[in-house]
Amino acid sequence: MTERRLKILQVLPKLETGGAERVVVEICEAITAAGHDALIACETGPLAQAALRAGAEIIDMPLDTKSPLALRRNARRLVKLIKDRRIALVHAHSRAPAWSALWATQRSRTPFVTTYHGAYNEAAPLKRRYNAVMAGGDRVIAVSHFIAGLVRARHGVGEDRLRIIPGGVDCAKFDPAAVQGDRVAKLSREWRLDMAAPIIMLPGRLTSWKGQKILIAALARLRHRDAVAVLVGSDQGREAYAQSLIAQAEALGVADRLRLAGHSEDMPAAMMLADIVVNASTDPEAFGRTIIEAQAMGRIVIATNHGGACETVVDRDTGFLVPPGDAAALAAAIDEALDFSLEDRIALGQHVRGVVAARYSVAGMQAAVLDVYAELLA
Repeated sequence: MTERRLKILQVLPKLETGGAERVVVEICEAITAAGHDALIACETGPLAQAALRAGAEIIDMPLDTKSPLALRRNARRLVKLIKDRRIALVHAHSRAPAWSALWATQRSRTPFVTTYHGAYNEAAPLKRRYNAVMAGGDRVIAVSHFIAGLVRARHGVGEDRLRIIPGGVDCAKFDPAAVQGDRVAKLSREWRLDMAAPIIMLPGRLTSWKGQKILIAALARLRHRDAVAVLVGSDQGREAYAQSLIAQAEALGVADRLRLAGHSEDMPAAMMLADIVVNASTDPEAFGRTIIEAQAMGRIVIATNHGGACETVVDRDTGFLVPPGDAAALAAAIDEALDFSLEDRIALGQHVRGVVAARYSVAGMQAAVLDVYAELLA
């Protein structure tokens, strides 16, 4: 970015295990590698150790709040932090902390970058105004062409400020050749899986819009009656929803073919277990990180035909696309994919992995973000 050492601050609510949080860690890794100082203002969480390994300094700050008074207090805290630590640029990744960061950067005259990570529902009154802060940066990063279209239409952001930078996947980490068999066997035992049965995996936190109920309904319709569905992701306290998934499976007679695996720290090994990885989201994904991770692992991916998934999955080329919320169409696509010969699956997996490595590398994402910083810091 520049020859002198700079301090770059990322702000987000909490270091959870979501896609936006992982992007923050990857950006910090790039900042550190470029010879600068990476700081994160947030509440701590499961990704804290990964952030520290990336070279980031974590500033504990109560940013996981939407209270207007708390947002103002946090703005004052950020102003002090910016001045005391001589922060050169602030990058916000979530709406509530972005409001505090916007006010703080305006007061301190510090360059401000936002990343528009989600489609952000606007059904409630004043929601568009609340969402607009993510389009308020000196540069606005959209994580897909789909999101860029929303940002243009909703907020009138011009091409002078808008940059499209999709998420990336670490193809060295998500590499079938790098996953040892004992890691896969360990998960297979923990999740009570018969390796001879077809395994359909849906990675994502347990929440209704991720489409777990659509997959369970599809499971009951499959011709491949031995197939097992594995839901990998934390319920994040949504115990009632998790129980409703079990009840649905029992009602459809497929409870013995469903596994709720919870959060996994070893997603490459988890995906290595899968014959098919499904993204069944009923609302459009802004990007869909788990899709490219599964593709990097050479898995067959079936995704819903809307949002960012339409950019990472080309129907019948790099995967299958089905209408959102359509359990019958999802079941038909799963059956078709399971009918592939082993040779066809391997060939498709190699093709898809090559496409992902060329278009969606984490190194490419990191370089593009640093280029955005350079525009403002030149």
